[in-house]
Amino acid sequence: MRKGKKPSRWQSGMIGFACGAVFFSGLSYAAGGATGIEVYFRELKYYFDGVRKEPPPEQQGFLYKDTTYVPLRFLTEALGKPVGWDDATSSIFVGERPVGLPTPTLAPTATPTPSPPANGGSPVGSTRLQVFPADNPWNMEISGLPVHPDSDKFIASIGLSTRLHADFGTVWDGAPNGIPYTVVGGDQPKVNIAFTDYGDESDPGPYPIPADAPIEGGPNGDGDRHVIVVDKDNLQLYELFNARPAANGGWEASSGARWDLTSNALRPKRWTSADAAGLPVFPGLVRYEEAAAGEINHALRFTVSKTQKGFIAPATHYASSSSDPILPPMGLRLRLKADFDISGYSPTNQAILRALQKYGMIVADNGSSLYLSGAPSPQWNDDDLRKLGALKGSDFEAVYTGPIER
Repeated sequence: MRKGKKPSRWQSGMIGFACGAVFFSGLSYAAGGATGIEVYFRELKYYFDGVRKEPPPEQQGFLYKDTTYVPLRFLTEALGKPVGWDDATSSIFVGERPVGLPTPTLAPTATPTPSPPANGGSPVGSTRLQVFPADNPWNMEISGLPVHPDSDKFIASIGLSTRLHADFGTVWDGAPNGIPYTVVGGDQPKVNIAFTDYGDESDPGPYPIPADAPIEGGPNGDGDRHVIVVDKDNLQLYELFNARPAANGGWEASSGARWDLTSNALRPKRWTSADAAGLPVFPGLVRYEEAAAGEINHALRFTVSKTQKGFIAPATHYASSSSDPILPPMGLRLRLKADFDISGYSPTNQAILRALQKYGMIVADNGSSLYLSGAPSPQWNDDDLRKLGALKGSDFEAVYTGPIER
């Protein structure tokens, strides 16, 4: 240790949390039977092939029993390798996720039922949700799929210089920024749902939606007003579009859909859902817990300003009268180009960008172009998310996942 300067010291009562932050940069996990220790933090300098690199403040190294411990995430990412944590198997993996590593399922004993946050954000623990089977299109890796023959036309219509926008974060205009969701248990009472616009294409109620379920945009929001509920015990997903609490204790909505999280079944063809493409909303959201854990294992959801009259499975519905073939259809999947360098981004943003390279993002609705959907959380760093705006339409390519149906 440097003479004349006593290092800061964290007592054993706090080190269970401190080690998790130092080694895994915010990964949330429960360490049963953990032992408290004392460590010393010291200013360390890191050089890689003669180039000095600095870790973020939350990834500092420390001294313990005359050994210097280096933050694993900082070390591996400085060498160009991602690092991830699998809570179900207590496994750390550097680079690619091991083949055959079990994926945690949404089991009643695995995830406690969280209460909706007071600010209307999203509950914790969502990283443990296994949404649809592993072979579901949402969970399909597309990094090796061929480029769509009309990719250049689709990207040009979206905008080569159009910037990617993270349409989620902490708070925007007085309401949680993003599409919130609620996780409930199987004992959540079901209430009646009155559909006001697309009842003939909606799954009838009742739905287990709490009276205080958070609404996208807040109680007074004038946007899409999605309400999303995951029944973790019965493995069901319930979603409403343009939802409002009803006087009788139920809900009113323009449309709604129920999804079996253990099935790959799609909506009937040409049926909508709570999304214009006939897709579920929840599986395409960027969730903070996943991004902070370093890995997002599913495709993401985004919007474009104009679409054509057509859809690609798993989408089942279009929301356009245009026959212009250069416009993207609902369900079109974009992939961040493999040669896009993500090393200069934060670990959280790198997790999002890796997902875009590996799983892509799916056109799900008409809206602002290249607006990426996510769930709100007070833990997001809004300034950091805005750095995703450096990506442009020209950084993406459309991949072929099936024919366009009309």
